[in-house]
Amino acid sequence: MKILHTMIRVGNLDQSIKFYCDVLGMHLIRQKDYPGGKFTLAFVGYGDESKEAVIELTHNWDTDKYDLGNGFGHVALGVDDIYGTCEKIKTLGGKVTREPGAMKHGSTVIAFVEDPDGYKIELIQTAVT
Repeated sequence: MKILHTMIRVGNLDQSIKFYCDVLGMHLIRQKDYPGGKFTLAFVGYGDESKEAVIELTHNWDTDKYDLGNGFGHVALGVDDIYGTCEKIKTLGGKVTREPGAMKHGSTVIAFVEDPDGYKIELIQTAVT
């Protein structure tokens, strides 16, 4: 078994695709409308989805906002330069909600950003700087 994708519901598909692709550097892998169900699925990620897990952005045409609830935590992305990545995200209009620094009770350097719908994306420093 392997993880294929994580699905999140988004209120504005174009805005979400722009965030994940332009701000976080992912690629739109595929997108399909389902008129009978009044929804669109868009898959974004860093590589071929047959080899890597991706994020499925689900846009229900009649819903423009969701209550995120308190069960979902975050999506985590490994980055080589967390400080530079956070600066680039801010320059591109992204929202950094926790600046880079050591995690509580540990030494791993992390940061958090927020997508247009309020989902948290954790950035984890993967290279030693």
